[in-house]
Amino acid sequence: MTLAPKHKATHGIIAALCLLLTACTVSYKFNGASIDYLTTKTIQIDNFPIRSAYVWAPMQSIFQNKLTDIFASQTKLRQVKKNGDLQLAGEIIGFDQYNKGISSDGYSSQVQLKMTVNVRFINNKKHEEDFERQFSATTEYDATQQLIDVQEELVTQMCKDITDQIFNATVANW
Repeated sequence: MTLAPKHKATHGIIAALCLLLTACTVSYKFNGASIDYLTTKTIQIDNFPIRSAYVWAPMQSIFQNKLTDIFASQTKLRQVKKNGDLQLAGEIIGFDQYNKGISSDGYSSQVQLKMTVNVRFINNKKHEEDFERQFSATTEYDATQQLIDVQEELVTQMCKDITDQIFNATVANW
């Protein structure tokens, strides 16, 4: 049985499309990380000590856990203690509160809490991506509340915000 020329062309187009579709792949990462895992395999995340005037001791461990967790959950990078392909170091340099609003009786009605982290990033595979810069997050709370009562929740949220910023600046390359 021979195929008519019209059928031969149709079969040829279908075969070419199948070959084309199997030869090409599209990769999209929903977490935003754009890492070449063939060359970049490890990340070193140093401890970020608190160097701010006001110190709340649990802040360091909350920040450190959020930072290591985001890289562990959203990349395939293996975390190492030294000589990482990517290296993150720095310190928590600011933890301050400011009066944000004043009530009619002259007292503070809103307080703003701000956390600032200085980050040094080294990409040992692409040194043109190295940087040192500060990342900050702020949140507000009602002045009728005591900071000690809301501090853990607010610091946790600010740490999440800052670690998201660091992740995006280092490996997301948006």
